[in-house]
Amino acid sequence: MSKPEDTDTLKSDPEQPENKDGGALEAKMSLLNGCTVIVGSIIGSGIFVSPTGVLKYTGSVNASLLVWIASGIFSMVGAYCYAELGTMIRQSGADYAYIMQTFGPFAAFIRLWIECMIVRPCSQAIVALTFSTYVLKPIFPECDPPEDATRLLAACCILLLTFVNCWSVRAATRVQDWFTYAKLVALFIIIIAGVYQLCRGQVQHFTFEGTTSDVTSIALSFYSGLFAYNGWNYLNFIIEELKDPVRNLPRAIAISCALVTVVYTFTNVAFYTTLSPAEVLGSAAVAVTFAERLFGVFALCIPLFVAASTFGAVNGILLTSSRLFFAGAAQGQMPEMLTMVSARATPAAAVLAVALLSLLYLTVSDIYALINYVGFATWLSIGAAVLCIPVLRYTKPELERPIKVNLFFPIIYIICTILVVAVPALASPAETGVGCLMILTAVPIYLLLLEPRTRIGSLGVITDGATHLVQKLTLSVRPKMK
Repeated sequence: MSKPEDTDTLKSDPEQPENKDGGALEAKMSLLNGCTVIVGSIIGSGIFVSPTGVLKYTGSVNASLLVWIASGIFSMVGAYCYAELGTMIRQSGADYAYIMQTFGPFAAFIRLWIECMIVRPCSQAIVALTFSTYVLKPIFPECDPPEDATRLLAACCILLLTFVNCWSVRAATRVQDWFTYAKLVALFIIIIAGVYQLCRGQVQHFTFEGTTSDVTSIALSFYSGLFAYNGWNYLNFIIEELKDPVRNLPRAIAISCALVTVVYTFTNVAFYTTLSPAEVLGSAAVAVTFAERLFGVFALCIPLFVAASTFGAVNGILLTSSRLFFAGAAQGQMPEMLTMVSARATPAAAVLAVALLSLLYLTVSDIYALINYVGFATWLSIGAAVLCIPVLRYTKPELERPIKVNLFFPIIYIICTILVVAVPALASPAETGVGCLMILTAVPIYLLLLEPRTRIGSLGVITDGATHLVQKLTLSVRPKMK
């Protein structure tokens, strides 16, 4: 019997045009497409979850609004720095590729490990929990939904979308398209209602009363705010498919980040025209409480739209994360089984890996602890990617730089990142310790499995057996590459 990897070549999707360049990516994305990628990646569950976290740590409405604006500006500075990196190193993988070229394979593996083992599955768990909270809130209008029911429904959401992504890439992208419309409708309804309330003079909650002076609390508030802006760097992951990246990448970044900052700020303003700080802090689903106060019998529309929004966000994270696992495996820094493609031309093994990790994170019931885990790992690794700019200016001055940012911006960004990462460690040492332990698990994995001088050779038999088992279970083969 032939080995699983010797199976006949997979048939391509009949709805996908054949690529005559042997799988090379084609630049088909316009400036508008680039903007929609960034906006669609940023707007997920954060705007519906983070208002509570930001207000909790700032202490007042006006201070929380300043944090939302500052988080948007902070993300724009980081995105501006990524414009130089993206036009200088035009490779898929974004910061993974930048760190690989600047600091070598070990540092790149740590970044890949953080993204694949912490950030992506943890983010998916957060969004899935948000989805289940908004679905169950109308059933439990007078109290918070039971934690076990919330986690169970979140697990069902992840498993359903895992099936969709294993079944067909086309089906997964259709889910993404339609549910993206829902999130935009929900936000516009909230903003329009907020404008109406402002016209009625509902501004009594907009004060600095109760603002905290604790630096660590303010830094923790940025974790929740920056979580909502997570995704501004996703266009860099697919820069090879963007037309005229030197011109369109910085424009797409500027337009999208400015738009999202305005939308997020006005959405928060809308919440506080109707809800008091105490009501926001006491609500597990801020948008639902807002709708119940304003829309009466039509209040059910908001949790449905928000649930649809977060459902689509879970799908988007699963869709992109599985490709990141696949890309890491193709570079030899993740298990070979994750490169396998099923008979339906989907990376089924990689999809299942993301889903299983996300289900593991669902065992953590405190959603704000999850946000802090993600914030610590995300901003630490993004700060390392921005550090590539001054390092490459010194070590590789000969590289072509179509966009050359003033070093003031990456230096300021790195300093702010250090503060955002280090200061909360004093306030939440346990959560930071968990994040550090998660990151440090990359070191023995790299030494034992990847480093040629120290890796365990006998594991090859075990990994080969596991790869063959996964191939049989998922009906997958290794894709042919030139």
